[in-house]
Amino acid sequence: MKTVLLFKVFLLSAFIGMGTMAAAQKPVNWSKDDLMEPAVLAQAIANNKNPYTVISIGPGALIPGSIDIGATDNLVTLQKLKGELTKLKKDTPVVVYCGCCPFAYCPNVRPAIDMLKQEKFTNYKLLNLPRSIKADWLDKGYPRVTL
Repeated sequence: MKTVLLFKVFLLSAFIGMGTMAAAQKPVNWSKDDLMEPAVLAQAIANNKNPYTVISIGPGALIPGSIDIGATDNLVTLQKLKGELTKLKKDTPVVVYCGCCPFAYCPNVRPAIDMLKQEKFTNYKLLNLPRSIKADWLDKGYPRVTL
C-alpha cells in the first residue's frame, strides 16, 4: 500500500515538475532590441529627464514615477494595463518592468508584451531585469521609491 501511495506521489510530482518546466520554457516574445538596460533608465530618472512612461507589471512599483498596474498574470490586471495604454499615443516611449523573478519564470512579462503588441505600440521597451529587480536594480543603487 505504501509503495502504491509513494508511486502516486512520485507521478504527481513529475507532472507538476513537467508543467513548471513547460511554463518556464515558453519562448520569449521580445527581442534583444526590445530590452532597455537599467542604467539607461536610472540615469534618465536621476537627471530628471525621463521621457518614458514607466509601468510596473509586477507585484510592486519600486521605480520612481512608475505606474503600478500589478501582476499581469491575470485578465483583470491585463485589462487595467490596457486601460492605461489607451491613455497614450501608440508611439509613446513606454518601459514595462516586473523583476519578481528571472525572466525564464516570470508570469507577467509575456502577457504585458503581448498586450503592447496587440495594442500596436511601436516604441516600447522591457526593462532588462533578467534575474530580479533586487539584483538588477536595487542592489546597484539605482533610484527607488522609499517605503
